[in-house]
Amino acid sequence: MSRTGLVHLYCGDGKGKTTCAMGLALRCASYGEPIVIVQFLKDGTSGESRMLARLENVTLLAVNPCHKFVKAMTEAEREQCKQAVSRTFHMATDFVVRNHARMLVLDEVCAAVTNRMLEEQVLLDFLENKPKHLEIVMTGRNPTLCMQQSADYISEIHKKKHPFDQGIHAREGIEK
Repeated sequence: MSRTGLVHLYCGDGKGKTTCAMGLALRCASYGEPIVIVQFLKDGTSGESRMLARLENVTLLAVNPCHKFVKAMTEAEREQCKQAVSRTFHMATDFVVRNHARMLVLDEVCAAVTNRMLEEQVLLDFLENKPKHLEIVMTGRNPTLCMQQSADYISEIHKKKHPFDQGIHAREGIEK
């Protein structure tokens, strides 16, 4: 197995970005490799997150202290969330380096950056200086140009039709 770590970006307005990232994490975990998954602005309770967290070689961190969408947060909640996101990012990146993790999934990192919860330069510096063997998977809508330039793979998922548009909310086991 090649030990060159590459950077993946799953982006777009369609359903399935996190599911793709979690599938890749599951594939890597099946080889006994240590994996770290950080879910920004999520609570870590989706079906795939709960299942992956059961695996001995997977560490899952979820950070959304306000349990709200960013646009619904007060200024104080935004600041609290920003500090939590920054702390969690640094904790996760330190952990992957210390423990020689094979993969780091940064789920919804695009939203963390575009909503100014995580400084883009902090992310870019880590991507530039990451351990050579570390595979990184980023997800989210509207990645910045610099995030796209840092990626080795970019898969864009487009929505053509979605039940949410007809008022059908996320269903357990299917969308969450």
